[in-house]
Amino acid sequence: MASTLHLHLLPLALLAAAAFSLQIGLASSEGHCIWYGECSKNALGKGRNCVYNGPAKPLEPEGQEILREFCPELVQGNDVRTCCSLNQTKEFSSNIKIAANFLKRCPTCMDNFAHHLCAMTCSPHQSDFIEVVKTEPSPNGDAITSMNVYLTKKYMVGVFDSCKQVQMPSTGQFAMDIMCGSWGASRCTADRWFEYLGDAKENLYVPFQITYKGVDGPVGNYTPVKLPVFPCSVSVNNGTACSCLDCEASCPVPPPKPPAPAPFVVAGLDGYALIMLLVFILGSLLFLGGVFCCTPSANNTVGIASDTEQELSCAPTGGIDQPDRVESEDSPLPPSTLLERLGANTESKLEEFFKWWGTFCAERPWLVLFFGLCVVTALGHGIKYMKVTTDPVELWASPNSRARLERQYFDSHFEPFYRTEMAIIKAVGLPDIVHNTSSGPITFGPVFNKTFMKTVFDLQEKIKAIGQSDGTGLEHVCFAPLTSPFSGPPQTESCVIQSVWGYYQDDMEIFDESEEDPLGFEINYLDHFKACSQNPYNPNCLAPYGGPVDPAVALGGFLQPGEVLSKEANYEKATAIILTFIVNNYHNKTKTAPAMEWEKKFIDLLKNWTKTEMPPYMDIAFTSERSIEDELYRESQSDVMTILVSYIIMFAYIAISLGQLNSCSRLLIDSKITLGLGGVFIVLASVACSVGLFGFIGLPATLIIIEVIPFLVLAVGVDNIFILVQTHQREARRANETVAEHIGRTLGQVGPSMLLTSVSESCCFFLGGLSDMPAVRAFALYAGMALLIDFLLQITSFVSLLALDTLRQNSNRYDIFCCMRGDKRETAVDDVSDGMLFKFFKSIYAPFLMTKTVRAGVMVVFFGWLCSSIAVAPHIEIGLDQELSMPHDSHVLKYFKDLKSYLNIGPPVYFVVGEGLDYSQTESQNLLCGGQYCNSDSVSTQLYLASQSGAETYIGRPSSSWIDDFMDWSSIDECCRYFPNNSSFCPHSDRNCSKCEIVLTGKENRPNATGFQMYTPFFLQDNPDSSCAKAGHAAYGQGVNYDYKDRKNPKLATIGASYFNAFHTVLKTSQDYYEALRAARKISANLTEMINTNLRKQGKNETVTVFPYSVFYVFYEQYLTMWPDTLKSMGISVLAIFVVTFLLMGFDTFSSLVVVITITMIVVNIGGLMYWWNITLNAVSLVNLVMAVGIAVEFCSHLVHSFSVSVEGTRLLRATDALTKMGSSVFSGITLTKFGGIIVLGFAKSQIFQVFYFRMYLGIVLFGAAHGLIFLPVLLSYIGSPMNREKLANHKRAMSLKGVQETSLTRA
Repeated sequence: MASTLHLHLLPLALLAAAAFSLQIGLASSEGHCIWYGECSKNALGKGRNCVYNGPAKPLEPEGQEILREFCPELVQGNDVRTCCSLNQTKEFSSNIKIAANFLKRCPTCMDNFAHHLCAMTCSPHQSDFIEVVKTEPSPNGDAITSMNVYLTKKYMVGVFDSCKQVQMPSTGQFAMDIMCGSWGASRCTADRWFEYLGDAKENLYVPFQITYKGVDGPVGNYTPVKLPVFPCSVSVNNGTACSCLDCEASCPVPPPKPPAPAPFVVAGLDGYALIMLLVFILGSLLFLGGVFCCTPSANNTVGIASDTEQELSCAPTGGIDQPDRVESEDSPLPPSTLLERLGANTESKLEEFFKWWGTFCAERPWLVLFFGLCVVTALGHGIKYMKVTTDPVELWASPNSRARLERQYFDSHFEPFYRTEMAIIKAVGLPDIVHNTSSGPITFGPVFNKTFMKTVFDLQEKIKAIGQSDGTGLEHVCFAPLTSPFSGPPQTESCVIQSVWGYYQDDMEIFDESEEDPLGFEINYLDHFKACSQNPYNPNCLAPYGGPVDPAVALGGFLQPGEVLSKEANYEKATAIILTFIVNNYHNKTKTAPAMEWEKKFIDLLKNWTKTEMPPYMDIAFTSERSIEDELYRESQSDVMTILVSYIIMFAYIAISLGQLNSCSRLLIDSKITLGLGGVFIVLASVACSVGLFGFIGLPATLIIIEVIPFLVLAVGVDNIFILVQTHQREARRANETVAEHIGRTLGQVGPSMLLTSVSESCCFFLGGLSDMPAVRAFALYAGMALLIDFLLQITSFVSLLALDTLRQNSNRYDIFCCMRGDKRETAVDDVSDGMLFKFFKSIYAPFLMTKTVRAGVMVVFFGWLCSSIAVAPHIEIGLDQELSMPHDSHVLKYFKDLKSYLNIGPPVYFVVGEGLDYSQTESQNLLCGGQYCNSDSVSTQLYLASQSGAETYIGRPSSSWIDDFMDWSSIDECCRYFPNNSSFCPHSDRNCSKCEIVLTGKENRPNATGFQMYTPFFLQDNPDSSCAKAGHAAYGQGVNYDYKDRKNPKLATIGASYFNAFHTVLKTSQDYYEALRAARKISANLTEMINTNLRKQGKNETVTVFPYSVFYVFYEQYLTMWPDTLKSMGISVLAIFVVTFLLMGFDTFSSLVVVITITMIVVNIGGLMYWWNITLNAVSLVNLVMAVGIAVEFCSHLVHSFSVSVEGTRLLRATDALTKMGSSVFSGITLTKFGGIIVLGFAKSQIFQVFYFRMYLGIVLFGAAHGLIFLPVLLSYIGSPMNREKLANHKRAMSLKGVQETSLTRA
């Protein structure tokens, strides 16, 4: 939108001003003059020509020089006779130069156009083709008031065709938008153009009525003048043809468009789905054939395995479910390998260490708790230094990312993009309006209802009045491009407001004006809108701030689905009126405080107006620049209660479910509410320590960390707590074993498993800190540290709490009320009783799952699940719908929805040319400009060509070009002025100032190097008006950097960076936005290569970079590499888990691969869930996927570790043993703990919580539980690690020693 807001104040039909000099004489039968000299003035002071019926008169040399520039065909030989006086030639020269201001970019167009002006003004044979229709007497003779001019149709069409594409670089519009009256460029034709050029009623610059007659032959006594006309692609007068920007025929033939990437299809079906279907069928058949068709080999029937347990043993050396070799007690064991010995030693050393450590902590619980509390307090102290980042740029854009660096460059050089305040106003229940005109009925949309528009006006005036009573009004913060130090401080009227009411100058009287046309049809506000929408540059249509109102910005809903914005858009079909207020933005954010305060009042006003004053026939959506951050903050506050309820439910479940219910009488003794709450406190303490530690370091936190990490640490930490407590409950205390030794032995059993999962997860997250995305990196580091601290607190403080709680329970004291004892009759039973869930897994679930048929079915089902997820994973949508970021009750959410439905113009894009070019040199100028003599592949030309294929380039409008406008501005004598006393800039409207003496050189007729450097700052400070439409302050005041570096010549400026402002096409989806970024970068890469290649050819060593910038790039850049980033993060995490598992499980490759396979399947299947449940892939879901890897470790590693240390005879029995021992703890510790809390998240107001937390968390927990408790045990029963012979030998020795001790005790 910035381009439309940076427009010049352009006059309507300046070109028609050339008609000032079309002073015509009466016809006669001979070719002679019909006028000479000026007799009178019309009501507007425009000269009317005197009737003169006589031969041409000699023209003074000064007049000949004037004609020689534009009409060389009339100045031939020594005796030059014309029908114009010297004064008339001067007037002719002055006015045709104004026309040249718009057309001289295209020399052929200008030459064609000048021919008929020259002939009418000074031809000695005027009477042949000019018919005087009406005259009126004057003191100096009869004056012409109306005439007909006969031209050939070929000439009129040829001139129009050569001029119709001439550009206005500052606006991205065509010259015909100004020169063709109310028709504008889109509806202009040759007849309409010439009709407007001579229309004295509509065109205020025409001194009398001139009616152009396009004919093919003589009409009565008049013969159409035969004038030469050339296509715009042909050069004239030894010059150059029109450039590509101004003449499509001059454009190089574009290369053929590459074919659009076709979807992967095989035989008309989705290729991925078909391939995975074939893989599933083939894999399933091979697997089922191996399970049910292969018979066990006799030479492999060893150990204690039964026939049913020797599955898939067709291979001579054993099958994938071959029983482990278990020898009898008397048979010698084969020697173990080095890795087996290392693995067994690693396992035994870890068990010994954790046994010793557990005993140590359990013997000194108060001391350990004291030191733990000191550490938590010390680290938690850093929370006060914590900084929470809420700026979306700081969250999702890497400080070193290209988009972030380019944004910083743009903001520091040109000031940030404007702050935009917008209201989209729709009609409710109002019918379309049929307006009858002399051209037929025109249907207008419902928003053109007169009452509706007046209500919009009242609302607009209320908004403009915000802050007027206390001196904080709109004029203090708004963007006012036509104000300058010479015009005084801005007023409200000088603020840029893009509103349909701008066409009526915010004046109700103009709006209510009405009259009848000659046919009796009413001409009212609808006709005025129609004219203004076709030509916003009409002086009668300019907004109060002095510039145009772009109808594509001020109206919405006028495009049909699939329709592209074009010059022929039917703006009258609009279904919404859009009010846009533009407010200044600053790189120094302290300067934006007044704007933010005004925006707050703006939102408060519209909220109140919506509730109390909005009529039933109207609906409104609105936003301000600060609204998104305000709503995100409000959203985080509103969901605090939801998060707390979720955590409270999980806390309550943990506290209650840790205990055992052996009898009602011992309920308050055997319960472990205090211990559970202690475990929860440890989880929260670990999070606090992590936050505090990074608070000391200075790494900012995010709301994601605060909301997600406690959830993650609960999932991991609680599982370890359940495993530790339930193992302690199931393991009876041995004779002569103290409580501390009992706890130490328990920790020795489960400690290695806890270490495995915790280190795996911590390493996984710490490596995730390598991500470039700040939010992902911060989350990974905070999470990794929290998990590591949680593990350390569990094996210290929680072990001590468990010792104290065991002592309490053994002394028959009540839980919570530990100072009270129970009845002695309520003494605990010595026998250890298994919990109900443990009994269910042991007696029902594990035996059922491990049957041959069920295992085969599980493998096929999960393999099919995996294949289906792989098939749909490439189709996961990338991006984040901005609507999801807002709560359901947010006014911004409504605005986002209406924006998608009604906005019909894309965001602005700036192509920034960095420092390094010497703009004062013609060769450098030719690399950038788009007019005459410019390179055919210049920046302006390439951007114009890109706009012609918007479907591929996403460029909807051609760019503005400051350098083209500067060269046009500098060629007009009246445009550049300076104060005589100090030679500083003076507005061109001040006639007391001196004219600049700009030296134009070369065939290009451009300023020389000194003039370029001296007067470019003048151009950038000069405001445009009707006499100098190309002045650059409004359009380029902030778009060109310059400074005065030359100390020898302090008046000469050096041009630094500058930009070329274009528009994207309409962007609605995330894919539209990031593909627009991709296309813009491709264009800028071509521009960079073009400039640097030409510089090298010129022998220069400078390197210039061109890059695109738009306000949304920094947010959508991540999506260009989202898949590689996701795969990289997942790959690093899984690799870390493999390495840690391999090392901590005693160099067990089988176990490591099983863990990695299962985790990979969980993540891939979550990807399938994302596709089916419409969860897009973005930074938020990437964080969740990283977390999913961490939680998946909990579902896998405990079970795999239990399997590896089991000494049962076969894989099947070992898998059953591992599932029995660990299954209930994993199920109760993770699945049930999380399930209740997740369900609560489904009631959050935030859509992000509902989609990315509720849906993904639910999938993570359910999929993890399904894979960990169903698939993994079955997979282990087939390909689990073989028995470690060193571990088996150690086990046999331990059992033998135990038997000897029992025998000795028996004998004793």
